[in-house]
Amino acid sequence: MNWGTELWDQYDNLAAHTHKGIEFLDKYGNFVKERCAIELEYAGKLRRLVKNYQPKRKEEDEYQYTPCKAFKKLLQELGDFAGQREVVAENLQSNVVRELHLLAKELREERKQHLNEGAKQMAVLNTAAGALERARRAYERAARESERALEAFQKADADFNLSRAEVEKQKTNMKLRSQACEDAKQEYMDQLRKTNEAQRQHYEQRLPHVFKQLQDLDEKRIKNIKNFMLSSVDVERKVFPIIMQCLDGMEHAANSINEKDDTQLVIERYKSGFLPPEDYRFEPATGADATDSAPAHPTHNHLTAARGTVSGNRIKKRGGLLSIFSSNKNNMSMDGKEDYSDLPPNQKKKKLQAKVMELNKQVAQEQAAMEGLMKMKGVYETNPTLGDPMTVEGQLNECCDKLKKLKEQLRKYEVLLAEANNQVCAPPIHPAARTNGAAPNQATSIGSNSESLSRSASESSVSTGGCAGAGSTAAGSRAAGGSPESGLGGELAAAHTDHHDHNNDHHDHDHDHDHDHDNDHESDFDYYYEPDLQPLGYCKALYAFEANGTGSTMRMECGERLLVLETDAGDGWTRVRRHHTREEGFVPTTYIATTLYADAHAH
Repeated sequence: MNWGTELWDQYDNLAAHTHKGIEFLDKYGNFVKERCAIELEYAGKLRRLVKNYQPKRKEEDEYQYTPCKAFKKLLQELGDFAGQREVVAENLQSNVVRELHLLAKELREERKQHLNEGAKQMAVLNTAAGALERARRAYERAARESERALEAFQKADADFNLSRAEVEKQKTNMKLRSQACEDAKQEYMDQLRKTNEAQRQHYEQRLPHVFKQLQDLDEKRIKNIKNFMLSSVDVERKVFPIIMQCLDGMEHAANSINEKDDTQLVIERYKSGFLPPEDYRFEPATGADATDSAPAHPTHNHLTAARGTVSGNRIKKRGGLLSIFSSNKNNMSMDGKEDYSDLPPNQKKKKLQAKVMELNKQVAQEQAAMEGLMKMKGVYETNPTLGDPMTVEGQLNECCDKLKKLKEQLRKYEVLLAEANNQVCAPPIHPAARTNGAAPNQATSIGSNSESLSRSASESSVSTGGCAGAGSTAAGSRAAGGSPESGLGGELAAAHTDHHDHNNDHHDHDHDHDHDHDNDHESDFDYYYEPDLQPLGYCKALYAFEANGTGSTMRMECGERLLVLETDAGDGWTRVRRHHTREEGFVPTTYIATTLYADAHAH
């Protein structure tokens, strides 16, 4: 198949065909280019979608549930999926679009050269044909003149009235015209031979060569379009394994949703540890002995929703600088009591467990630091050229003092944790009767078990010694599951076991107190509870700040991230919360860089 032999007379059609072929190549290049733009736009919209649905700071607690965790993982996988679409667009841009553009430019230049060469050969053939036509006309003109000269001679020779000179003149003219005709004929024959030779070379060699080049150009274009299409498919095929991994990750995230775990998590998060209210008691008629009658309504031991202090007074939003730096022990920080006595029993136990674990970590860190300083001091004493041992002495003393304070705090919170465990596990001494219309003395007793919740400190003080151990075991088993408030995982059970023996040493302390049941009931549970404030934003500490330890200020490290609870009201202080320990306090506004959430003004 050769265009030069098969299509020798289709020069114009071949020129138009190659032009349309290059136009189609440009069209395919524009298609791939627009597809790259669509892929990038699709990936960008997916990334914006993922960004818009990322959990906000105020929603972090809600993202402890398995559907929320699965959704967060799905968003992550969707972001990776969007990244693969960007890879497809980038590879198409670099491997296909750019090469297509270069190929179209190259083919367009080659086609122009080949068409110019063909036009040149056509011009040569046309020139030869023009010369042949001129030679033919000259020969025809010479032949006509020769015939006229011959006729004039014959006429003059037959006319006897003309002189001999006139006849000779006509004869000479006839010979000249005849010779000119012969010369024109020879010239015409030579030019005819040359033109035929040029025409044979044109249609057998020169023009087929040009057509063959155009054929190669068109085949090159078609072959490259095929390769570009295959390359586009290969670009997509290379990202399929990663896309399948993203889809597998989404499937795994969906399979990780467990309704039972979420149900247990809700229980651990909101369980207060209180018992349901007692039954309503019989009220005697008017005039009966009121001293023996029970109160009209049973005592409810759940927390009230009012935000206030033990005395019932509402906590002011701000106390000003004087209240911040006041040393009055009655001034409570916005974070609540130090022993968490303003929390429900179950939540109190979790806070204490978290505090004990935190103190254990701090003690371990200080002990490791002390060991390092001791080794350094020993090296300095062995080789004084390395350093002065006295320079380490001050650091050792400071470390010892800090370690001593930490251990005192640890013992204090371990005692509180042991009391909280006893309080949670101890059953009530006089449970309320659950039979309708029954008198108080007809109430049936309820058996003790490790999951019973106490109603007062006096009830926990008279509980059996075995109950404390059961409470510790139950607390350890529950803590191993973790909860959103405590932020503890399976490590809590091990940490709790390490202090189990120490906790048992403090259990006997509860048996030394024998208070009135009603008074203890009031002192332990008849108080008000302030719910946690919703964060308005977050901040980053620009400088370190040391709290004075007496007011409502809070210590922070440089670079630490905190939640903003209240913005500066003009006194130069901002109320913040530490996310993991939930410690709250005031820090200088100029020491932090604050970023508020979009919906902060609604609060």
